[in-house]
Formats: sequence, structure tokens, C-alpha cells
Amino acid sequence: MRIRIVDAFTDRPFAGNPAGVVLLDSDSDGFPDGFPDDAWLRGVATEVNHPETAFAHPLPPGSDADWALRWFTPATEVDMCGHATLATAHVLHTTGTATGTVRFTARCGVLVTTAHEDGTITLDFPTAPLTPTAVPDGLERALGATARSAHDTGPHIGDLLLELADEATVRGLAPDIAALGRHSRRGVIATAPAEDPARGYDYISRCFFPNVGVDEDSVTGSAHTALAPFWSARLGRDELTGFQASARGGLVRTTLRGDRTLLSGSAVTVVDGELLV
Repeated sequence: MRIRIVDAFTDRPFAGNPAGVVLLDSDSDGFPDGFPDDAWLRGVATEVNHPETAFAHPLPPGSDADWALRWFTPATEVDMCGHATLATAHVLHTTGTATGTVRFTARCGVLVTTAHEDGTITLDFPTAPLTPTAVPDGLERALGATARSAHDTGPHIGDLLLELADEATVRGLAPDIAALGRHSRRGVIATAPAEDPARGYDYISRCFFPNVGVDEDSVTGSAHTALAPFWSARLGRDELTGFQASARGGLVRTTLRGDRTLLSGSAVTVVDGELLV
């Protein structure tokens, strides 16, 4: 079967967030749920060794969705992943396997992706429920910064969203990654308002996910389902652009629509090969 490596939330190679994408044939129906066993899926994800590898297989006509989708980090399966969903939709459209709107069924429900003429893709994801919470003891020491506020992001994401003082503080973080993992299910989202919105983004973030084997993620679509409602409430606008200031970096355009958040971005296929096992 074919395997691709796709850089998501970027319009150029070697930027954004890389994801493996494996499209399984319709004859994968011979497996109990249409997917090979979990050990094989984890093995492929570990071999790819990118933050996420997506596995998808087509569903029969009349199903609630068009494709079933699962995501694995090198360490574990996750409930929701934005950049690997964008990468999967990109592969479906660039290979002519799908056009227009594609519906995926996943652990977090039905996710809808729409391809546009300019090559961008919009993801329709559930908005993360934000719950104010106290900053856990020791978390600021592990992060190396003081938090102005903290929010739990709900069951599908499982992060703590921390508002920091300014953009420079977010960019300068050098956290104790192992210590961060003791304070949330997946990890920590650190964010602050843009120093200069004229640069093309409204807020900045960095994401650290030690509990799923990703010390720092490059561009995290799922985190923006929490960042979008957080910053929309503060900035008074439903349409915003976030910049994730990792080493690779990337922009995510967000539109808040109540209990749904639209995430838009581009993707680039950088490897197209054959999986021999």
C-alpha cells in the first residue's frame, strides 16, 4: 500500500507539521473494524516517527461518513488530530480519490473537510469546551513562566491552556518537558496575544505534549479548537489567525461557529512511497 508524508498547515515543504498518511483499501473490511490490528498501526506510526500518522479506509454507501479515520503518535492513539486530518484530506484530493467535501468518522465524532479552488482545505471540528481552572502546583516552574489564566480543554484534547504575559514569553519558553507531563492528560498549550497583528496573526502559541510522545508539536490543529474560542472571546472577532511558533512554524486560520470551529490551511506532499509490510 502507499504511504505519504505530508507537511500540513503550510504551503511549502519542510515547514508546518509533518504527518504520515496511509489510505487502506476497501478490502480492509476483512478486519474487525476495517483497520489492521492496533499493534500494526502503532508499528507503522513508530516507524514513520512523525507527530501523527493517519490511517483511513473508505466506508460503504449510506454510512454516516465517507471514510473512517484513526491517528497514532509514535507512542499512542489519540482522540483528535487536526494536522493529520488536513494531510489525509489533501492526499484524497490531490490523488483524485475525492473531491469537494469529505466526511470522516473518528473517535471525536464526524469531522467534515472541504477543499477549495485555491488549494486550501477547511476542517469542521468540535469546539473545545473551556473550563477555568487553577494553575497546578509546580506547573509554572516546569514551564518556566507565570500563567495569567488556565483552562481545561475537555476530554478529546486533554490539555491545559495557559495564557502568558506576551508573545516574547511564549517564544522564549524552554520548559522541563518531563515535569509538564505530570499536570495534564496530553500536555500544555501556551499562548499570548500577537505583539504586532500587522504581521498576519492575532495570537501566538506553542504546544508541548509529553504524554503522547511529542515534546513540542509543530502546528496543532486540535489545539486551535481551544485557542479559537479563547481568543475570540477576548478579541471580539469570530475569524482569527493563529501562529504556532515552533521551529517549523505554521499559520492556522480559525472561524468560531458556536460548538464547531473551522480550521483552514494548506498542505504539501513531500514523500510518496510504498509500504512493504
